[in-house]
Amino acid sequence: MTAAAALLTAEAQACTRVVYHGPDGRNITGRNMDFKDPMVSNFWVFPRGMKRSGAAGSRSLEWTSKFGSLAVSGYDISTVDGMNEAGLNASLLWLNATQFPEDDGKTPRMSLSIWAQFYLDQFATVSEAVGYTRNHVMEVVSGEVPGRPGSLAPLHLTLSDATGDSAVLEWIGGKLTIHHDRSYQVVTNDPPYDDHLANQKYWSAVDPLKFLPGSGRSEDRFVRAGFYINAVTQSDDPRIAAAAVFSVIRNASAPYGVSIPEAPNLSTTRWRVVADQKDMVFYGESATSPNVFWVDLKKLDFSEGAHVQKLDLGVDMARILTGEVSKQFVSATPFDFMAAE
Repeated sequence: MTAAAALLTAEAQACTRVVYHGPDGRNITGRNMDFKDPMVSNFWVFPRGMKRSGAAGSRSLEWTSKFGSLAVSGYDISTVDGMNEAGLNASLLWLNATQFPEDDGKTPRMSLSIWAQFYLDQFATVSEAVGYTRNHVMEVVSGEVPGRPGSLAPLHLTLSDATGDSAVLEWIGGKLTIHHDRSYQVVTNDPPYDDHLANQKYWSAVDPLKFLPGSGRSEDRFVRAGFYINAVTQSDDPRIAAAAVFSVIRNASAPYGVSIPEAPNLSTTRWRVVADQKDMVFYGESATSPNVFWVDLKKLDFSEGAHVQKLDLGVDMARILTGEVSKQFVSATPFDFMAAE
């Protein structure tokens, strides 16, 4: 059984996240969602003042959202990406090396499904989020990967904000490791972040204009995206800057439908999102759609008591949309975050 669980976990999902530091405060975060299986992912508008529970049993952490947010769901049971009205972005990515803590019987707990949403609800900046996390002990509890009984999701969390600051939160050996620095612009998957930084240092001795690692491996994507995110056009024009970020994460994408048994860490890119944290615009792109669409968060109602709203995008965000789509949201009952015990 242990070997079977390890095999399921080894079918890793490969994602890439980058932060663009443009001129005049044009900070933008982009990510690929790479996943072996088709994924239902919708956009949700969550207003301020929502009462939350950590969905992890009797000791679940409880809070009321201070900030409204635009969240991207995974299977409508979790928040896997999104940006709040203060410009904080949160993204969940796969990390096989993850080992969540064992229950000590006393520490407040939170389901992995709501981990990203907790930060979107509560904090305006990465520094605030990291400061709180360092001073408040909590346990994150994983749950099963949808459609894969017995396979627990091993994920790490990335945060970025409107100032361009960045953090990576990883559970390694049951302990939370936090990497917090503006220079941490790129996050991929395995190995743990310390090893990526060492690998990046190794590649810094190689002229990237003459050679860059080109495979779909996490380590190679990390180095390649780290070079390109600072080599692309640096512009305060929101259209040009967003296009630059899209070009970087597309370069780190996996071709649609790729399935290579000898390379389980190479998974199809299902969709991409890009968050302009200066203009408060959130872009989406499906791998199966010809168009980019976007949401202007300034046109959304995040006021306390406002309706939760949903933009139904379907499997792999396959619904064909184009342009600004804030009027396409409809009132909806919020989804239930997957409980973990």
